[in-house]
Amino acid sequence: MSVNVGNMDRILRLVVGLALIAMVFVGPQTPWGWIGLVPLLTGLTRRCPAYSIFGLSTCQRRK
Repeated sequence: MSVNVGNMDRILRLVVGLALIAMVFVGPQTPWGWIGLVPLLTGLTRRCPAYSIFGLSTCQRRK
């Protein structure tokens, strides 16, 4: 099981995921904020199922 999410992509996913989840508790308090679990989990595991399906990767390749 290889990783396919690079460092910058990972940081962005974590920030967006936390921001969306925060919307559940603060701000508009909408349940749509739970969608933030998807980018949060993919950022934590460094693995994106959609990237795997399409053969994408944002990781730097080792030489």
